[in-house]
Amino acid sequence: MFHRRVLAVAVFFVLLSAGRAQAVDDCATKPFDDTSRIGEYAADEGLPFQFPMDELFMESAEHPARFCEWSYPSDDRKYHAAEDYHQPAGTPVYAIADGTVSFSGRMGGYGWLVIVDHPQFDIYSLYGHLSPSRWRIDAGTEVEKGETLAYLGDDDENGGSVAEPLVTHLHFGIRVGQRNNYPGQGEWRWQAGWIKPCPTDVGWLHPSEVINAQEVPEGGVPAPHGGLWEVWRAEIMLTGIYVLAGSVWLFFGTRRRKRVMLLLGGLSFIATGTMFHIRGMKAGVAILLFALVYATILGLWFARQRGSDEQVRGGASGVDST
Repeated sequence: MFHRRVLAVAVFFVLLSAGRAQAVDDCATKPFDDTSRIGEYAADEGLPFQFPMDELFMESAEHPARFCEWSYPSDDRKYHAAEDYHQPAGTPVYAIADGTVSFSGRMGGYGWLVIVDHPQFDIYSLYGHLSPSRWRIDAGTEVEKGETLAYLGDDDENGGSVAEPLVTHLHFGIRVGQRNNYPGQGEWRWQAGWIKPCPTDVGWLHPSEVINAQEVPEGGVPAPHGGLWEVWRAEIMLTGIYVLAGSVWLFFGTRRRKRVMLLLGGLSFIATGTMFHIRGMKAGVAILLFALVYATILGLWFARQRGSDEQVRGGASGVDST
């Protein structure tokens, strides 16, 4: 019996190891696809896609960052959900296809970030580490294939700083769906650079391969599988925390008649919701809606308190007159 248990445990660990190895193989680093036809794709208006720059130096010895490249340390493995193309600061960056700019703004380590939705293909393209000082395209702008979106940023403005400069490069990604199909936080976030799940499992595509294919499958690119909680968990939890905190704040503030505290709370929810909304998070809209409910309840409470105060003053004046 003992030997059978030992054998069973050994078989289990072998299968587990094989499963892990298979998972890594399924998410193996993909080399850059052929880029020799950059000029041809840009010149042919009949083709749907082109590369985002005129020339691509595709990797740096220090920062290769191919698609599905994984970061160190290995015990906290994260995969690169894009390709990095290295060129000097000021190099123009183009739209890879016709579309609509759905986001253009500052985004943490990206510096300036631009996203273009391509509904005709049911994909969106992402361009990170751009220059906020040279020129900025507005969100909502309709663009055509080859139209300038931005310029590569200097190493102290592209997500880096004077103290910690970032090697100038374009972080370029393509994903199934449109930007609004994804949350602003969590591993499914629409602006992901390095993520724990395999990028292909959450909809990211091999960028240079997509461009070289010059077509999408009939019926569009298959959407990734993910349930509501799996995809939107981070934003749902964030919204829940703010709504719970706001409800508690409102309850104790009205009980203790802390008017200034209640007003500051309402203003903070409006500011937070607005900030999240600007960053492209659905949680921002939810928090702003809660702020509206908060303000309505607070307004009714103020009106009630004012009526009560007037009754008290009226009663006091009646007593004085007698």
